[in-house]
Amino acid sequence: MDGEIDGFSYGLVTPVAAYVMACLGSALGLRCVVRTVHRAPGWRLGWLALGAVSLGCGIWTMHFIAMTGFSVRQRPITYDVPLTVLSLVVAIVVVSAGVFIVGYRGAAPATLTLAGGITGLGVAAMHYLGMSAMRLSGDIRYDKLTVALSVVIALVAATAALWAAVSVRGFLRSLGASLVMGLAISGMHYTGMAAMSIHLHAGPAQAADGPSGVSLLLPMLLGPVIFLILAGVVVMFDPVLILGDGEWDKPASQLPPAADSPKSAAGAGHQDFSRAQNWLVR
Repeated sequence: MDGEIDGFSYGLVTPVAAYVMACLGSALGLRCVVRTVHRAPGWRLGWLALGAVSLGCGIWTMHFIAMTGFSVRQRPITYDVPLTVLSLVVAIVVVSAGVFIVGYRGAAPATLTLAGGITGLGVAAMHYLGMSAMRLSGDIRYDKLTVALSVVIALVAATAALWAAVSVRGFLRSLGASLVMGLAISGMHYTGMAAMSIHLHAGPAQAADGPSGVSLLLPMLLGPVIFLILAGVVVMFDPVLILGDGEWDKPASQLPPAADSPKSAAGAGHQDFSRAQNWLVR
């Protein structure tokens, strides 16, 4: 007997909340990566790491917030904790690989194809690994064609995200790109869910060993969500965001000298006054 799947047990609450988290992770990832493009290498590692983890956490939280609204009406669902945690690790690691490739090597077609392929396949792996953590009294089956479509969406979304991360400048443009990326990430998830069917085992409904879906997922989501909020605070208090994008278009070699440089000492006060004045005008 096939199970009756309901992917929207709480109506629009879970898909909207999942989309918001995907957009938040995408916006933070974009902002952090773009922040490194015209900065000295000393800043690059930290911003790339923050952006990669933010994007990975955004993708993972999107998936499992959406899964809190997933149910099979004839069977209770639980989750395997180690596999669920492993899916978060996979999301962060593969996104980091793609972000660091484009962060250090740029967006040349070959580089972007490699980084987008790694990241897209990793996002798809995270999704289906997270689905394999689900436990219920039945067999999960997938339509191969729809699964392939979901992987294609993941590849395109990842490649577009990495391209935008090194190409789209300006806060408003990055925000618009993050909204599109959030839609693509959500689309990949729900396409993958549409590929799934469940064949129930014969006999009365029995809960698998372990905590119920919502009681497990909500506490696990708390950590990544808090991280995204803290990352958002760091990004919002970034001096470049506060004072404007005036020096984004300059390569690192043309940035003002270090604070201890003789040349910088004479003009430091004037530059600080000018930046503060520009910020007040805005």
